[in-house]
Amino acid sequence: MAWKGTSNSGKSYSKAEVQQIKREAAQNTPTRVIAGHLGRTAAAVQQKASQEGISLKPTNQSPYNRKK
Repeated sequence: MAWKGTSNSGKSYSKAEVQQIKREAAQNTPTRVIAGHLGRTAAAVQQKASQEGISLKPTNQSPYNRKK
């Protein structure tokens, strides 16, 4: 997908865009990259994901202080 910039600023999200956020979040895509694909800011994508109950946290990272 091509980077669109922030051409969608102020516009509401379509169902396809919400599905794309879900799909890319499941693939551990960084928030800034998802934002670029949608043509929105990272903060806007993060806010919409929060509203929809979508976790953008990476699932493949070890927690802190696990050494014994």
